Amino acid sequence: MTLSSRSSLLLPRRAARVAAAIGAAALLVTGCGADSGDKDAKGSSGKGSGASATRTVKDATGRAVEVPADPKRIVTLTQEELDAVLALGVKPVGITNGQGLNKPPAYLADKVEGIDIVGNLLQPVMDKVVAAKPDLILAGDMQDEQVLKQLREITPATLVTMAPTDDWKLSLRGIGNALNKLDVANKVISEHESAAKAAGEKLGGNKGAEVSIVRWNPDGPSWMENKQFASGIALEMGLKRPGTQNKDGNAHTPSLSLEKINEIDGDWLFLSTLTSDGEQALKEVQSKAAYKELNAVKEGHVVTVNGSVWSTRGGPLAADEVVKDITKALNGS
Repeated sequence: MTLSSRSSLLLPRRAARVAAAIGAAALLVTGCGADSGDKDAKGSSGKGSGASATRTVKDATGRAVEVPADPKRIVTLTQEELDAVLALGVKPVGITNGQGLNKPPAYLADKVEGIDIVGNLLQPVMDKVVAAKPDLILAGDMQDEQVLKQLREITPATLVTMAPTDDWKLSLRGIGNALNKLDVANKVISEHESAAKAAGEKLGGNKGAEVSIVRWNPDGPSWMENKQFASGIALEMGLKRPGTQNKDGNAHTPSLSLEKINEIDGDWLFLSTLTSDGEQALKEVQSKAAYKELNAVKEGHVVTVNGSVWSTRGGPLAADEVVKDITKALNGS
């Protein structure tokens, strides 16, 4: 996320701890050669057979965790993990609500019907987690050690799957490895990259256009840096970022004042919000002269998109939605 939408959870970590987590995330991806089927490959280990077989992987904090070789009852604590698990062809038994929502994100609603809700984003209700009888818990970027301790009492197979600066592809590979589906994760990523490139080639006169990607907060707009989820997908499609926004970070800027609103301009402007306060602030600014003077506004090139898709760390299914949104807008269909 990349990390925009949950900056209060993801960003305030000591630099040394972040560096350690990043290195550990790489171990989560490479720690066990899940695509080869070799239990001893790349430092992993495995034991047992059949339903009781296990593997040892390292999570995003560097912790060695023994997990089922073929997990059957998975609980996810973040939207990104839910997205990833579904994309890998696995249906979890317990999930949390979407970011800022009291229900799962709309773009996944048809895929999670009937699955038990065990709490809100990174806020599991322990009794509900216990009732789901998980054999694997994916704890996202959870930093609350007390909560992690409680989860590990439910099942020792509890993994922190994301470091603060992980992009969605690294997270997907880590989750894929934990599920013994790293080969599937790599295939999903490859198919996405090919589809995004192909879609970008079919944008006609808007091929290579400059797209501004903005989240509107209660106190003003924030534009997304290049490595933030949706921004990265736009670049994969061959689109460009406005000069001011062409920065290689993975977060969003602080909210801008009305005097700096020109920083959000571009050939196309994609706007999202995450809260009702943000929606109200956007509605109010749209009557202001400074907003009306933006080139994208004058050209009718402003597109409102779903913040729970565009303003998160993301996942493969969310990535498909971003490609569809951009294609629809720029093709005028």
